Amino acid sequence: MVAKDAEREAPRGLGHVAFILVMVAVAAVVFMITRSIGNSYAFFAAYVVVQYMVLGTAWNILGGYTGYVNFGVTAFFAIGAYSTVVLHKLTPWMPLPAMILIGGVMAALVGLGTGYLTLRLRGVFFSIATLALAVVVQTLITNWDFVGGARGAYVMRPRIAPLIGGDYIQYLFLVMLGLCVIALATARAIERSALGYGFAAIRDDEAAAEASGVPTLGLKLIATALSGGFMGMAGAPLPYYVTYLDPSSGFSLNYAVNAIAMPLIGGTSSWLGPIVGAILVGGLQEYIRVTISSAVNVLVAGVLMVAFVILAPQGIVGLFQRKKR
Repeated sequence: MVAKDAEREAPRGLGHVAFILVMVAVAAVVFMITRSIGNSYAFFAAYVVVQYMVLGTAWNILGGYTGYVNFGVTAFFAIGAYSTVVLHKLTPWMPLPAMILIGGVMAALVGLGTGYLTLRLRGVFFSIATLALAVVVQTLITNWDFVGGARGAYVMRPRIAPLIGGDYIQYLFLVMLGLCVIALATARAIERSALGYGFAAIRDDEAAAEASGVPTLGLKLIATALSGGFMGMAGAPLPYYVTYLDPSSGFSLNYAVNAIAMPLIGGTSSWLGPIVGAILVGGLQEYIRVTISSAVNVLVAGVLMVAFVILAPQGIVGLFQRKKR
């Protein structure tokens, strides 16, 4: 029996390694294409879209796989961003990947603690608790003078990108591409593991899962920590991207709305859903930002989210999966 289980797991492991290699190759091609354009704005726009891929995937681990809707996206995102501000002031020599890792760990720890206190709540009560977390974190940051408080803080990025040369925004985009590959590989691994089956059991019927012996609280804590950690990592490079960070930009409504809208539009049942949603909504928002105004970004995401909830509740990926079946 053990030998048969090992034989089944081996192809899965090889398939996941192949998936990671394909994702790395795709990321390399995307980076080279963006670099060949020769326009720095292409990197700024592409960075935003890939950032939303990571944010959407992070939200989907808890909101899509486990069924717990998180409205506190900006809290975890800002924890990552302000961790970088602190590290930049204390240790300006620290490389960006290390800052991203530390920001992710800090956000994951906050997610773990918050989950322990709130995950006994269910449905709308949990969502309200996460919204309250965002308000609490924003209040603390606004009154913390070391990171600039309400007036904000400047974080000057280097002029030359390390390792690859060129503008530093190219390095930021490359790092975010790498983070996106890690987030996607994690999400896909969860889908095809016992952990993912446990998440699905909680999403479908938590009471029945508990009665069947599923350790629901432990699984929810894992989901909260993973989701919060990736949100924090997505926010960690933000100070170098904007060069000036204040509470209004770190806790922007755009991040909260887009992180929820993109998985819902793309589909919450698969790792591919947040990617499809980010490309569709993020690309459209960047086009509107240039041609019309960035003030309508939230409106675009909101209208599309309402339309897809009514017309295609399972999202674009779910719609194609249903037609295929």
